[in-house]
Amino acid sequence: MASPGSGFWSFGAEEGNSSESDNPGSAKAWCQVAQKFTGGISSKLCALLYGEGEKSADLANKDELSPGEKGNASNYDKNTYSCEKGELNFSLLYSTDLLPAKNGEAETLRFLQEVIDILLQYVVKTFDRSTKVIDFHYPNELLQEYDWELSDQPQSLEGILLNCKTTLKYAIKTGHPRYFNQLSTGLDMVGLAADWLTSTANTNMFTYEIAPVFVLLEYVTLKKMREIIGWPGGSGDGIFSPGGAISNLYAMLIARFKMFPEVKEKGMSAIPRLVAFTSEHSHFSVKKGAAALGIGTDSVILIKCDERGKMIPSDLERRIIEAKQKGYVPFFVSCTAGTTVYGAFDPLVAISDICRKFKVWMHVDAAWGGGLLMSRKHRWKLNGADRANSVTWNPHKMMGVPLQCSALLVREEGLMQNCNQMHASYLFQQDKHYDLSYDTGDKALQCGRHVDIFKLWLMWRAKGTIGFEAQIDKCLELAEYLYNKIKNREGYEMVIEGKPQHTNVCFWYIPPSLRHMEDNEERMERLVKVAPVIKARMMEYGSTMVSYQPHGEKVNFFRMVISNPAATHQDIDFLIDEIERLGQDL
Repeated sequence: MASPGSGFWSFGAEEGNSSESDNPGSAKAWCQVAQKFTGGISSKLCALLYGEGEKSADLANKDELSPGEKGNASNYDKNTYSCEKGELNFSLLYSTDLLPAKNGEAETLRFLQEVIDILLQYVVKTFDRSTKVIDFHYPNELLQEYDWELSDQPQSLEGILLNCKTTLKYAIKTGHPRYFNQLSTGLDMVGLAADWLTSTANTNMFTYEIAPVFVLLEYVTLKKMREIIGWPGGSGDGIFSPGGAISNLYAMLIARFKMFPEVKEKGMSAIPRLVAFTSEHSHFSVKKGAAALGIGTDSVILIKCDERGKMIPSDLERRIIEAKQKGYVPFFVSCTAGTTVYGAFDPLVAISDICRKFKVWMHVDAAWGGGLLMSRKHRWKLNGADRANSVTWNPHKMMGVPLQCSALLVREEGLMQNCNQMHASYLFQQDKHYDLSYDTGDKALQCGRHVDIFKLWLMWRAKGTIGFEAQIDKCLELAEYLYNKIKNREGYEMVIEGKPQHTNVCFWYIPPSLRHMEDNEERMERLVKVAPVIKARMMEYGSTMVSYQPHGEKVNFFRMVISNPAATHQDIDFLIDEIERLGQDL
């Protein structure tokens, strides 16, 4: 395994002189915080602004700057930026005073340092358990309290900085150790740094010529993910898309093209009535994809699940046979590896046997459960994924990569390209001087495609596969800890029996007033109101956040999910106590 810092680049810088003021409100203190949380990335900026610390290692490296660049760098005299904080009056400055404005370097660096200060303070507060997860206000309150309207006239940089502070003041701290509301939680420092770099580079992923390193990193990472799935040598294809719903849409699109390539030019009227199959517990994006592709939601057949939320293979086979008898053409089966509510894993091996028998495309929606492939202890839950034709995997969920980061992996190489390419000659010229296979844009539905790869790649470099494995194993251990704490605890009832399959733990909290009532309609009418009221109180207090929902005939229950690496046993204990505190009087 590569040592930390090896690879394309090695970032690093010396810490500043510790003899400077350590006042927490000083620029010096925030430079120290910046270096602590970003691994020294901000030390160069601090040195330029305040003249502190030894020369950054990357500036000292003669290979980093050409002679011409060194000449330009010499214009950044550290004395120019050693001014005390507050010397620039941002109320008199506007965006037109920043780069690329002439002589705008000082103003730009000071403005960005102010922004960094705001961000770093937010990062520190995110991990402070004494701070609120959310400072909740109703929409009408926020609309009335602040002026959010857009104006014809520019706002000063002072106002812009205030806008940044206000936005973060009311943002939900999704990295807070007690935020359990969604499948995507946590705030990874390396991922955050990578996102900053990605925004700074500000490029598009459609061709190698404008995103050379990012395109190569996507190639390397997708190949590695296919290897982990179990496809020989990492063969196949793939792309990063704007979320799991779009990845699932890609899978359905490619499956249809594989069976009926003429649909690309002639449309749905040229092919028979298609039907797709997915479990009754699957993600709604399967139906959305069918609607978007003109297949229709009525052509998505829902397969029964067992009591733990897993697709029943015998029912799948029965429904495929029924569809064929009606003259329909089964073309797509979407299995789920980690359902949204129960965290269930469909029996992929048995389903793959049925798909092969009837020559139907097998897709695995592992948006939530794909991360378990990184764990030697838990990857067995996805046994059979290697037999799939395509897999959706969202690293922004269990792997904690900052939003958004979703991959669609396809077993057959070239199929995605053939399905989607339009040969736009103004982008994908065929006489370029490099290998055109690295111009990936024509296989995507999008033209403009965000760089989602760098944060995953950089985090993987920082953690290694074993780091992701430890992170995922910890989250599953915490879920089992919660289950063991409440399964026999007074006031709790489990929605499904047995240890959690994923980090989803589904339960009802039963207030004292309902504990001795008969299990009848009146009790259900009262129980359905409990979780929403407790959730509302959580948000009002800002103490924690956890999701709830009904499911089928089951009335509202809490769905606890753990994907935040910052969470500990202490936070699980806090959640239990807080639910009881907020629900005792109901």
